[in-house]
Amino acid sequence: MPRYTVHIRDEWLAVPCRDTSNTIQWLGNEALTRYVKNKPDNGGITTSVKEVKFVARRCQGWGLLDADDTIDDVLEDNDFVELAIDGDTMSPDYIPCQPGVSHLTAAYKVPEEYLHLDGNTLTATDLVNLGKGQYMIKLTPLAESKVVKARELLDTIVKENRVVYGITTGFGKFARTVIPVSKLKELQENLVRSHSAGVGNPLSPERTRMLLALRINVMAKGYSGISLETLHAMIQAFNASCLSFVPEKGTVGASGDLAPLSHLALGLMGEGKMWSPKSGWADAKYVLEAHGLKPITLQPKEGLALINGTQMITSLGAEAVERSQAIAQQADIVAALTLEVLKGTTKAFDSDIHALRPHPGQIEVAQRFRALLDSDHHSSEIAESHRFCDRVQDAYTMRCCPQVHGIAVDTIHFVKKIINTEINSATDNPMVFADRGETISGGNFHGEYPAKALDFLAIGVHELGSISERRIERLCNPSLSELPAFLVSEGGLNSGFMIAHCTAAALVSENKVLCHPSSVDSLSTSAATEDHVSMGGWAARKALRVVEHVEQILAIELLAACQGIEFLRPLRTTTPLEKVYDLVRSVVKPWLKDRFMSPDIEAVHRLLLDQKVWQVAKPYIDKYETEYIPESRPISPTAFSLESPASPRKRLRHECK
Repeated sequence: MPRYTVHIRDEWLAVPCRDTSNTIQWLGNEALTRYVKNKPDNGGITTSVKEVKFVARRCQGWGLLDADDTIDDVLEDNDFVELAIDGDTMSPDYIPCQPGVSHLTAAYKVPEEYLHLDGNTLTATDLVNLGKGQYMIKLTPLAESKVVKARELLDTIVKENRVVYGITTGFGKFARTVIPVSKLKELQENLVRSHSAGVGNPLSPERTRMLLALRINVMAKGYSGISLETLHAMIQAFNASCLSFVPEKGTVGASGDLAPLSHLALGLMGEGKMWSPKSGWADAKYVLEAHGLKPITLQPKEGLALINGTQMITSLGAEAVERSQAIAQQADIVAALTLEVLKGTTKAFDSDIHALRPHPGQIEVAQRFRALLDSDHHSSEIAESHRFCDRVQDAYTMRCCPQVHGIAVDTIHFVKKIINTEINSATDNPMVFADRGETISGGNFHGEYPAKALDFLAIGVHELGSISERRIERLCNPSLSELPAFLVSEGGLNSGFMIAHCTAAALVSENKVLCHPSSVDSLSTSAATEDHVSMGGWAARKALRVVEHVEQILAIELLAACQGIEFLRPLRTTTPLEKVYDLVRSVVKPWLKDRFMSPDIEAVHRLLLDQKVWQVAKPYIDKYETEYIPESRPISPTAFSLESPASPRKRLRHECK
């Protein structure tokens, strides 16, 4: 028989429906009848149920339901409905999934491909793709056998009544308190419930999927002592996208991310809130039931195994480093377009200059600029128009891009290496060594490694935004750009990019504060047993905010550079940069007069997030790098010579790899 779960005020009510040709009005009245019946004071409803006015919405997508529609037309079996009684405010424990926040919406299709986890080979890229819902999860046979062996050792420890931390004892300050065997299950459940003490907004569905996938991967290594039954239940929840309510605040990053991981486990136990593409937010037990899943039942040590580790720091860090890498590549393209608009020279990107200071990132960025700007290979009418101008050299914001962008690239590579190592690290305590037949207490749960790395990432990536804001200033300032003030005609009547530049400046200033390292702080917790912590949770969250701000700043620069191109027409830039210009113009039209600007910034930000700018330019960059095209060194006033300049010459580039 079809059944629907209806949320009224603070209650979730299961309403069976024999005839789905009944209307939404009938469903609401039936739910209200059950609600009133369960309340001693009738829930404060003094009139007949049929006289109560209400608004019904589908939890998934938050779509309004017409009272006269039939249930069969607008709902699916096991669907979730929010009922707001006329005069009530929104139910305080209902958490709407805002449109546009998540890819895992009603349009979400269950992926057909599986990613096999073994605890050793997962990458940051894989983890982000798991978060986006591109794969389901399976364990490798070897991982399953390791999990089984570790659990067998724990079962032996319990059977022999050995005293082992976290298995037959309390936690933290209570480590010396031995717990009776009859209460070991209660011990683990109490641990999860008491440690679910986080606050703040929930992680997005994508980030919760990443968190759950990473915890599964760590336990697949076979050192946590989790049972295969519990691990399979977690995988089933992941594959159905049944995702716990995980507040973003509350971890100090040692002993691991206790609060967020406890919330993750709590939902799997059928307690607290959960989200799925099918249900939206609802009580966890109903979400699991709607997907044919059962809450997990914790065995000895399993509560501790579920919550002890650095997976929130690391999963958010994986997203931060992946987005950093994407925006760093595209920052070179945006800066190259700005250099063209400001009629800069390519001489500063000569490979011989960078061979003398052979930092890998610097060489990589300079080569990317040459690939985009080499006018002998991608004819630029703009470059030719000022080939013999009287300008000697460009400002640092253009000339020093390889040096400034380069260190960001090297920082990202350094951080990515640490994050990838952390992704495949066992971070439990105690560790279960099945081959040695013992458990050992250690400190792998301490988040200092990813915390320090992510603080470093924020500092490195911030500079991409800082130098971009200065280039925006040059584009908007007529005394520096030789373009109309604020890149608009009829200045005064129109303000153009005046406040868009202010937005970029505000974001840079905010980033300066966010770049203060969180990992330099430590506060003693748990009655001084956990007397040094990493504060890695905040390091990860603020790194993501810094990266997002940098993306938005570069979106503004890209908009401004494309607007600058309008004032240089009919001259054209290089082929790859014209492709970038065309891409931007496919979502944002030229700025002929003032209009609502935020949507333009958001549209170009989306292009950067989806790496569309990189995808357009990458074929030209790859061709330049792989085909050993001769490097152009056009003569210009910036190449000073005591002799009369010869005709433009070419010679093969000798790249430093």
